[in-house]
Amino acid sequence: MSLQKQVMDKMKEAMKAKDKVALQALRAVKAAFLLAKTETGVQEELTEEQESKIIQKQVKQRKDSAAIFLKQNREDLAAPELAEITVLEQFLPEALSEEKIEEVVIATIEKLGASGMKDMGKVMGIVSKELAGQADGGTISAFVKKNLM
Repeated sequence: MSLQKQVMDKMKEAMKAKDKVALQALRAVKAAFLLAKTETGVQEELTEEQESKIIQKQVKQRKDSAAIFLKQNREDLAAPELAEITVLEQFLPEALSEEKIEEVVIATIEKLGASGMKDMGKVMGIVSKELAGQADGGTISAFVKKNLM
């Protein structure tokens, strides 16, 4: 079942349960899906990968907002953002542990023969494609920097 269909089903459940936080998060994802569909100009279905990227983007936006709110001591505004994150994360694939991410980074560095920071772009490109949807870009970048130094 596509992520769009799963989001719609969860949205119906949230409406019946009168769960305003979940409903708000799911409506935002639905809007992002529709926007992505219309951006291409053709009313074609989104691929599973595109759907996953859209949800990841929504989660990242909420994490950034929550971090800003917490930095400014606005827990009242951060709480709904964090609650929406938990709703959206159920649609994402299971995130890899930091050990697994580092293993992939080290294996890629060895395979490419990367030796310094000048090779960071090559390593990041390959690792990011390999771990798409399973790891955050910032986490990957930190491990690449650590292992290329």
